[in-house]
Amino acid sequence: MDLKIKLAQLHQRVVGLKDQITTEEATKNAFVMPFIQILGYDIFNPTEVIPEHICDIGTKKGEKVDYVIRRNNEPILIFECKHWKENADAHNSQLHRYYHVSKARFGVLTNGTIYNFYADLEKPNIMDEKPFLTIDLEDLKDNAIKILESFTKNEYNLETILDSAEGLKYIKAIRKEFEKEIEQPSDELIKLLVNRFFDKPLIASRMATFKEYTKKALTISINESISDRLKSALHINELPVSSSEIKASPIDENSDSKINTTEEELEAFQIVKAILREKIPVNRIAPRDTQSYFGVLLDDNNRKPICRFHFNTANKYIEVFPNGKDAGEKTQLNSLDEIYEFRGQLHKTLENY
Repeated sequence: MDLKIKLAQLHQRVVGLKDQITTEEATKNAFVMPFIQILGYDIFNPTEVIPEHICDIGTKKGEKVDYVIRRNNEPILIFECKHWKENADAHNSQLHRYYHVSKARFGVLTNGTIYNFYADLEKPNIMDEKPFLTIDLEDLKDNAIKILESFTKNEYNLETILDSAEGLKYIKAIRKEFEKEIEQPSDELIKLLVNRFFDKPLIASRMATFKEYTKKALTISINESISDRLKSALHINELPVSSSEIKASPIDENSDSKINTTEEELEAFQIVKAILREKIPVNRIAPRDTQSYFGVLLDDNNRKPICRFHFNTANKYIEVFPNGKDAGEKTQLNSLDEIYEFRGQLHKTLENY
């Protein structure tokens, strides 16, 4: 079975059981051990998956790391686990101590939902402060899962992982700096861009003005790039109406009203599609635009509405159907990001069908 599917199934297990999991030990048994099993390691073989492995640190004896994974009798991975309610980033100092004496090249700090993978890319045998890979069961990303495959028992390759880890680490750092520049462009970036077309001195007042211009330009560029990608993905401009992914309900030819699929509707559809693909293949998720709303259907069936976007008025609403197709519930949206808050209701709608 595909690794992503297995992880998605584990996420559903976490969602269904977490309110009954009251201890760290229960978190390990219910969530972390299945994760290790998904990687292909035999959790019932104490020579391959060693629980409560002793990692004596200096004069401190009896220190134990929750799990050590061994391959060919060599430790390759250590796990330090916390209760699912705890922050997975808050205890890396403890893992740092264990890592130093464990002889494993990789360490994992987890709360059963988020798995942070660490290595020693900066200094040999000293764990880095920041993880190079994060697996979040609530937000599974294909590029992260691709790296995780290298940790599975059948695919494990130290050199491949180290090469990927270094790339991931610096890509993450560059992305973080880029996001900072989008939010608050630095003087260095402004000068770099503006000096290419503006030949006058950048005095303080001009710098302040160009700072705002740069921020707007970056935001517009990114938004337009996203919009172009969405339009391309949905073939809105290229395909005829009869074969387009977005179908329109029949309208009166004499009516002045026309269906206009907006960029916001397309972006909202992509968000819903990302949520639903956790449960079903993406080809079962169909958009349907009408004069009064933009709908998302299961199997392109009008009798199986998943949600509707009412974006044609000053206030924008999402309509969901967790209680049946004839009992739609409309909620006002202040931003498209709020659609993610309806994940549970959208998944329930699918389960009802």
